[in-house]
Amino acid sequence: MIVVDINVLTYLLLPGPRTEMAELLRRQDRQWAGPPLWRSEFRSVLTTHLRQGPLNLPDPIGLLQKAEPMLSAHEEAVASHHVLQLVSCCSSYDCEFVAAAQQLAMPLVTEDRSILAAYPEVAQSLHQVTS
Repeated sequence: MIVVDINVLTYLLLPGPRTEMAELLRRQDRQWAGPPLWRSEFRSVLTTHLRQGPLNLPDPIGLLQKAEPMLSAHEEAVASHHVLQLVSCCSSYDCEFVAAAQQLAMPLVTEDRSILAAYPEVAQSLHQVTS
């Protein structure tokens, strides 16, 4: 099992230059986890894409339906005090993913440079885990 940041889920479900690496990661590890916040973060990503025009209305709903089985079985609730202990250099949203990885004693796969720099003991880049 691994904890995945929303950017990794986005790379998997929205075609782009990192989609192939995200697909490889999914084949390597089918059990993906994240904090319950992942749903709101993914909805935010989809909203941004909707406003920019590349998606039409049925697409985001279909993408949410694809994403939910990937993460909903392994949602890791995190305590607020744990998250707040981590926020010195990243947003509280980002730190929810870090806290989930720490609680599960699993790596967090992310492309977020600030998370990778601040939490190298738990955070790994998509490139690191698929090479």
